[in-house]
Amino acid sequence: MNCPVPSYRVRGVPGRRRTACDNCPVAGPRVAGVVRAFPSVGSVPAPLLVFGGVVSVQFGGALAATLVPEIGAGGSVLLRIGIAAVILFAVARPRLRGHERRAWATVVAFGVALGLMNWSFYGSLAHLPLGVAVTVEFLGPLVLTTVLSRRPLDFLAVLAAGGGVLLISEAFTVPLADLSWIGLGLAATAGACWAAYILLSARTGAAFAKLDGLAIALVVSTVVVLPAGLMSSDVWTTEHLLKGLGLAILSSLLPYSLELLALRRLSAQVFGILLSLEPAVAALAGLIVLGQRLDILQLVGLALVVLASAIVMGMKKPQEPGQIEST
Repeated sequence: MNCPVPSYRVRGVPGRRRTACDNCPVAGPRVAGVVRAFPSVGSVPAPLLVFGGVVSVQFGGALAATLVPEIGAGGSVLLRIGIAAVILFAVARPRLRGHERRAWATVVAFGVALGLMNWSFYGSLAHLPLGVAVTVEFLGPLVLTTVLSRRPLDFLAVLAAGGGVLLISEAFTVPLADLSWIGLGLAATAGACWAAYILLSARTGAAFAKLDGLAIALVVSTVVVLPAGLMSSDVWTTEHLLKGLGLAILSSLLPYSLELLALRRLSAQVFGILLSLEPAVAALAGLIVLGQRLDILQLVGLALVVLASAIVMGMKKPQEPGQIEST
């Protein structure tokens, strides 16, 4: 669910469908550009591209976990989003004139959701292992997809995911007073912002051409996190700046490009199943990079969330016209 231009039908906009296919006015030109720049990538199996994007995002999260203790969540997010905004703005060169007031309201809300999502998630990394934070955050889009689908099986899957989150949060094994309520609250906030991000990205894609909306939203996100980010700017070093560049590449630019390429040749169902592996990959990244180990009950909880996500996002039926369909 890292792709900023997912597949959507937009309510109240007949015939406006945004998909990462050759004819897509949002993703098509970007995909073509990536293929021209890296022709050999087109021969890589699509599932491998998606998995590469998942690995890139989660190891980017592990890199962020090493940066947050040094310059704080605000500084880490500012470096990641700010650098990504500069790069994408230079590439996309978005058109700023000729947009309605409603379109500007949408893209600003999209940028705010994007900034708060990353800020709260990075804040949770100071209190929770990476695998736990990602698993709790994953409930946001999972619940959103379930509400939009209205299938009984999906509701059962979300209940199972809720039990999985209780297990991975150690609610059954640690006294309530000792739980990291701040970390859990921040991760849950990130999940709620992720759900808002999904809905607003659909409307932004309908209102702005190509990557204009995303480029503008990243600038808005930078402004949102700027006050908190600059509070630690006096301790930034060259190493911090290089880590910020790594975050921008690993967590934004690289996975986005890989997912756009994959969506040309991959069904939404398979794409959803592959993205469901994110909590598991996050736990692996936390183990390899940060030495974070999850106990048996936490691994069972993580598996429940992965299974629930695979059911909800991998077995979706086609939506009726006028509904929002997200991948």
